[in-house]
Amino acid sequence: MTPVLESVASAIGNTPLVRIRHLASHLPGVRIHAKLELFNPGGSVKDRAALQMIRDARAGGRLRPGQTLIDATSGNTGVAYAMLGAALGLKVALVMPSNVTPARKQVVRAHGAELFESDPMEGSDGAIRMVRAMVAEHPGRYFYLDQYSNPSNPGAHYLGTGREIWEQTRGEVTHFVCGIGTGGTAMGTLRRLKELRREIQVIAVEPAEPMHGLEGLKHMATSIVPAIYDEAALDEKLPVGTDEGWDMAERLCREEGLPVGHSSGAAMAGALRVAERLASRGERGVVVTLFPDRADRYFAAPPPPRRAP
Repeated sequence: MTPVLESVASAIGNTPLVRIRHLASHLPGVRIHAKLELFNPGGSVKDRAALQMIRDARAGGRLRPGQTLIDATSGNTGVAYAMLGAALGLKVALVMPSNVTPARKQVVRAHGAELFESDPMEGSDGAIRMVRAMVAEHPGRYFYLDQYSNPSNPGAHYLGTGREIWEQTRGEVTHFVCGIGTGGTAMGTLRRLKELRREIQVIAVEPAEPMHGLEGLKHMATSIVPAIYDEAALDEKLPVGTDEGWDMAERLCREEGLPVGHSSGAAMAGALRVAERLASRGERGVVVTLFPDRADRYFAAPPPPRRAP
């Protein structure tokens, strides 16, 4: 019997791991599994980091009563903040690039968060610069969680995601492949998995081009590099093009029944490359990837019906 939860925050984490069968059917001796973060109540992996950052800020007395929680986000972390703000009684303000999908904007506003929009041509970096300016102008009004520098971001994945992957694969995981945005998922999961078995390979996927259409992912060479990201800790980094990520997301929906976003498509493309490399060498392996969110985040809502004059 499912227990009664104290709040929606208690439903975050312990997401399912699913076997990718059709797309990996040509790979003898290699299994691919995907961690389905779309099962979090806010619909994405960012629920984990948002909850941990809020918990730690409140426990440490840094987030004071009456302050408005603020951060820059490309969408999913914003949805998580807005949802948790409503559930935990916190005021939330968000800065998003104006070209973020309408679905994300509508969800955060529905939860009661205040939304500011930054220059779409500057991507997530522009949102970061705008938040910093707002906090500098009103230091007492806002508490800046700063997901790109906050150690509680990777901490959420050290405590949760990495442990869950190890337990769900019964310690058989050999490779972990995920996209990089803030770097929190990769860094926190890497630290836990490497503690459990040093030989596990951790591979990050990033957009192949600076100007790309893989929302939520960062091209690190041309971006403000998050303080929590340590590229030297990775075993490998794989570039994935926008078209490849979008096409793979469509294939996952059609061939595996998994309606996931484009960053998930990019992660799957990277995981498939790693698995194919192992199979070509006659090696065995268990490749785990992570699907950050679901496809409906990328759908544009239809315009409201017009009333007759």
